[in-house]
Amino acid sequence: MAGCWRGSRQMRGARQVGRLGDWLLAERGRLFPWLPVCMGGGIGLWLAWPGEPGAMVYWLAFALALLGFGLWRAPLALAQPLGAALLAAMLGFLTIAARADSVAAPVLEFRYYGPVEGRVVGIDRSGADRIRLTLDHVVLERVAPARTPGQVRISLHSEQPHLRLQAGMRVMLTAHLAPPDGAVEPGAFDFRRMAWFRGLGAVGYSRTPVLAQALPGAWDAWVTRLRMQLSAAIQAAIPGEPGAFAAAMMTGDRSGMGRAAVEDLRDSSLYHLVSISGVHMGLLAGFVFVAIRGGLALVPPLALRVPARKVAAVVALAAASFYLVLSGGDVATERSFVMVAVMLGAVLLDRRAISLRSIAVAALVILLLQPEALAEPGFQMSFAATTALVAGFAVLARWRMPGWLRAGGMLVLSSVLAGFASAPFAAAHFNRFTDYGLLANIVASPLMGILVMPAGVLAAVTAPFGLGGPAYWLLEQGTWLILLVAQWVAGFEGAVRMIAAPARWVLPLLGGAGPALVLLRGRARLLALPLLLVPLFWQGGGRPDLLVAADGGLVGLLGPEGRALSAPRGNGFAAGVWLERDGDAADQPQSAMRGGFTGPRGDRRFVLAGAPAAHLAGRGSASRVPAACAEVHLVILSEPAQAAPAGCVVIDAALLAQTGGLALHVEGPGRVSVVAVDGGAVRRWQRRDPVLAQRQWQMDLTAAAVPSKAE
Repeated sequence: MAGCWRGSRQMRGARQVGRLGDWLLAERGRLFPWLPVCMGGGIGLWLAWPGEPGAMVYWLAFALALLGFGLWRAPLALAQPLGAALLAAMLGFLTIAARADSVAAPVLEFRYYGPVEGRVVGIDRSGADRIRLTLDHVVLERVAPARTPGQVRISLHSEQPHLRLQAGMRVMLTAHLAPPDGAVEPGAFDFRRMAWFRGLGAVGYSRTPVLAQALPGAWDAWVTRLRMQLSAAIQAAIPGEPGAFAAAMMTGDRSGMGRAAVEDLRDSSLYHLVSISGVHMGLLAGFVFVAIRGGLALVPPLALRVPARKVAAVVALAAASFYLVLSGGDVATERSFVMVAVMLGAVLLDRRAISLRSIAVAALVILLLQPEALAEPGFQMSFAATTALVAGFAVLARWRMPGWLRAGGMLVLSSVLAGFASAPFAAAHFNRFTDYGLLANIVASPLMGILVMPAGVLAAVTAPFGLGGPAYWLLEQGTWLILLVAQWVAGFEGAVRMIAAPARWVLPLLGGAGPALVLLRGRARLLALPLLLVPLFWQGGGRPDLLVAADGGLVGLLGPEGRALSAPRGNGFAAGVWLERDGDAADQPQSAMRGGFTGPRGDRRFVLAGAPAAHLAGRGSASRVPAACAEVHLVILSEPAQAAPAGCVVIDAALLAQTGGLALHVEGPGRVSVVAVDGGAVRRWQRRDPVLAQRQWQMDLTAAAVPSKAE
């Protein structure tokens, strides 16, 4: 009986394996788009790794990659796709490690104030609406070249009417510089990581005039200079915000746009029209393709002798290539260029132009060249929207409907699909949802495709001959109307809804279950069911009960009215991020007026986990620790403390210099769980000084228990 039972079980197992193999054979032509998903999984694993992976980890990843290659080449239907998936994942893991090594550059290790020399390679605007310069070939006084950052970024806090800044110009100024800041709380955006991969070794500001040392040479930053010259020409022909918007859309230069217009575009979900992205690249290539093909068709001798479609594809590809160079090549532009190149290449080879395969090829190219882009919102939103559009239009193509209804349906469907596909990623990264974004895009998208982009192309062709007046006028009308739509929609009551930050597993879930919904068929699509759980468990474990800034100058206590801040000014960036991740629309002064803190500024008292606590800030605050500890169990201090009195937990500036920002979660009466930004093993873009041995620990507010330093 036992032998019969074992035989029956083996037969059932064989049938199940056989069914899986049959399913893989049936899906064989649709498995290629899974390769970038698997590669992204390997990249995400490296980014989430606790500390720097050691040599043994990399050797293991290499061995698994070889195993995956062997399975992929094996003559077994079940082994081949599994081997390809393993190979892609390990390739992603190893690729981003190699990329992190290849971009390694010195990072400023201290705060610096003094003269800075460098060549201007970038001019843009900061979030505070100030002109911002990116410099390379940097020289710092009394800093050895080996320790000098390769690039620095400086915000100009004073007007510069005496100087016309140009890319390629060598300048000198006096500036405050500091290493790139880390996340303001665990799980928040880590600017240091982005700065590492971009070669940015220091950031800061200057209140002094900028002095020109040398004008740009013929080939110094010529692409940036060309972009700025074209931007200036557009803004000279089209004054005001419409001209600044047109310049941003055509050249990628957003330095001329005012803060009010930017806010209206963001609040109406139209800001994607500002950055050169897939919309622009697709419209440009499509307009050039149609114009060239139509022009050739109007000349019968040429139409009969020349392959018009292929000639139009070559010219459109050349135009898209120039647009890519002009834009500066961010992720969205590169993704859209690769897709356009694949599409036009398919036209040249007489193959199907638009498919999920072209999206997969674009994703693979981006992940191979810039694997760190996986963690950026632009990559996630761009590919989510494009995948949804291709899949959605494939379904629409099967419907039979009149031509006029199909055109209207495509317009509405494109906005709906792109909006719903990118909305979860936008909410996760920016903590906001634009309730009327669909309406704004339905109105603005036709203006962009029918009026703005064709006018921009005509202006680029006719302006060098002095004939750009009519095209510039059309471009001005189109951009003015889009800005009007943005202002109208942004003015609706409740136009923007704040959303709390999601749990950490939400984005990986979207990255896996989303493709399953689009790529799988039949019962296999049930693997996408976890997507239904995202709204239910968006907030995961909830927001921290107390947040502490990295310098100890600000704390935020979560209460019934929302998060109360200990001060109405100072640490404004941290305060803004805290409130945004809470899903709170209040600003810092408003949140500082909420209940939760008592006492004068610099000596604030509050209650955490049922225990009295104090926040001491300002000069001389360390001397007030003994008196505060006589009354409270927890003291948060913006200066280094001499010693912690018995029975009092002190979190001082010295401890925070090692931990970074802290998040405290109440576990029970007197018991608090603490999570540090920089606790545990460090990554290469984090601080290099000693860190705490653990990233998370328990704290008893009734005893002086603080974590020990790593040896």
